[in-house]
Amino acid sequence: MADHSQFRLLRERRFLPFFLTQFSGAFNDNLYKNALLLLVTYTTGSLLGLSTDVVVNLAAFLFILPFFLFSAIAGQIADKYEKSMVIRRVKLLEIAIMAIAAVGLWQGWYEVLLLLLFLMGTQSAFFGPVKYAILPEVLKDDELVGGNALVEMGTFVAILLGTLAAGLIMAGDQPQRVAAIGVLVMAVVGYLVARKVPTTPIGDADLKVRFNPLRETWRLMGMARENHSVLLSIMAISWFWFLGAAYLTQFPNFAQKELLGDESVVTLLLAIFTVGIALGSTLCERLSGHRVELGIVPIGSLGLSLFGVDIYLNMPVATAAVDWWYVLTHWEYQRIALDLLGIGLFGGLFIVPLYAFVQQETPEPKRARVIAALNVFNALFMVVSALLGVVMLGIIGLSIPEFFLVLSIMNLIVAGFVYQQVPEFALRFVIWVLSHTIYRVRHQGLHHIPEEGPVLLVCNHVSYMDALVIAGAVRRPVRFVMDYRIFKTPVLGAFFRLAKTIPIGSRNRVPEIYDRAFERIDEELDAGHVVCIFPEGKLTKDGDIDIFRGGVEVILERRPVPVVPMALRGLWGSFFSHCGGPAFSHLPKRFWSRIELVASAPVPPEQASADALYQQVSKLRGDRR
Repeated sequence: MADHSQFRLLRERRFLPFFLTQFSGAFNDNLYKNALLLLVTYTTGSLLGLSTDVVVNLAAFLFILPFFLFSAIAGQIADKYEKSMVIRRVKLLEIAIMAIAAVGLWQGWYEVLLLLLFLMGTQSAFFGPVKYAILPEVLKDDELVGGNALVEMGTFVAILLGTLAAGLIMAGDQPQRVAAIGVLVMAVVGYLVARKVPTTPIGDADLKVRFNPLRETWRLMGMARENHSVLLSIMAISWFWFLGAAYLTQFPNFAQKELLGDESVVTLLLAIFTVGIALGSTLCERLSGHRVELGIVPIGSLGLSLFGVDIYLNMPVATAAVDWWYVLTHWEYQRIALDLLGIGLFGGLFIVPLYAFVQQETPEPKRARVIAALNVFNALFMVVSALLGVVMLGIIGLSIPEFFLVLSIMNLIVAGFVYQQVPEFALRFVIWVLSHTIYRVRHQGLHHIPEEGPVLLVCNHVSYMDALVIAGAVRRPVRFVMDYRIFKTPVLGAFFRLAKTIPIGSRNRVPEIYDRAFERIDEELDAGHVVCIFPEGKLTKDGDIDIFRGGVEVILERRPVPVVPMALRGLWGSFFSHCGGPAFSHLPKRFWSRIELVASAPVPPEQASADALYQQVSKLRGDRR
């Protein structure tokens, strides 16, 4: 397993040009859109005979409409053609659009500029599928979470900087001309760095691109439904954008009406939210151990709701106008700032693993089309978010803090539904929490476990926590073999079934369970999964490794697969071991103690006798029990 920072990717050609390409695109989108809206608001006061409020909503509609119309076509193109070429063509389109926009800004053609938002949305709709589909092709599996984290961080930082740049330009001299030069220069810069994006394998050359938007969009929905876990992950990502759009849309009115803040407070709230997203995104890799870890997604959803509720419960009573400095230096406002930071941070923890999971679980030939379906759902959810805001704030008459409370409650309900539908989220959450709070686990040699294909893990058996420690450390899902009596425990049994644990019993006492266990093990290995057994057949009673039984040889006779020896070190003496009496019978004496999980190179099946594996595991464990 890699032991490096995700920021290392920013020094590598296979990632940096792509990162700068998507960063420049997000920056330019927001520079152009906000510059146009500020020009309309402060220069003309209206457009096409419409008020500024209507123009703002019309602009949002024009930008998001292409995602419904063209995402299906964009996904097909990204799956059919080489992806770096698609990126360069899209960036060339951006130059053409921004060239027209530059003339429009220079000449004051505001009607044309408004319509160009539709073309900018079209360009973004074609960039979206290839943006996420290219990551698994240029990154290793243990870099996928870190790469997605950098992309999400970069996207929100670009949104912030583009918005700030538009405000600064509009406050200066000759804003139309400066904005015209700015958007065109950024488009050219985006294309130049896109030329350095590395070439990827050509996609499905036989794929026929169909241009019927409605029919192909419906076909995309069918692809997204093929994998239930991926579909629910897509829904969860779109739900995040639902929440994000709701919060971001309300920031101006929240700052002005609820906090009595000036324009600087709006900028501060956006900056704090962006910093939170960046922090949460970059934390993902460290918390997930360089793998796609669904266990931190429930943590993210819980944090989103808790901090949203806290805003409602602790709104300051504003009596006088405040600026950004006042917000940062007075506790009642600082708490609101911390809540927004928390919402952003836990939002990052929520969304990054989900994006990586969708990329990892979707077959490469159709990955871009599934991501295109994701973009359609994102657009739909953001439209519904805007409509909900109109209903809650305009018709029902809720205050903005009350609206945030409603969003927080809705988030808990949606999260509960998703985790009930996809138990893997809850399972990984329990494993992650237990394996990261009870012990400090040090890993060594886990890179020996193959990234794909069947493999048998063998390990010494010290405590009732052994399986959780291993499951929390190994990057791939593991099927454990356990005593059928423990498997039938009333509460824990449901958890074990979610984990697809294989119950086993004595050949003499329960032969049908014994035979079925070996059939299940063979089925799992045949399907290319990881199976873990504890060949001692029971927990150690004295801390030493007992003899390995012959079950491992029976497994390998049926299905010759590589065997990875592993050893747990430091668990003897814990509350969950038989040290000092039966497990759970004595008071816990150690908390968050250091333990180790060590693995060695795979052993060929023909060399993996029970005695040979015993010797290897004993050597790995050494003197530390």
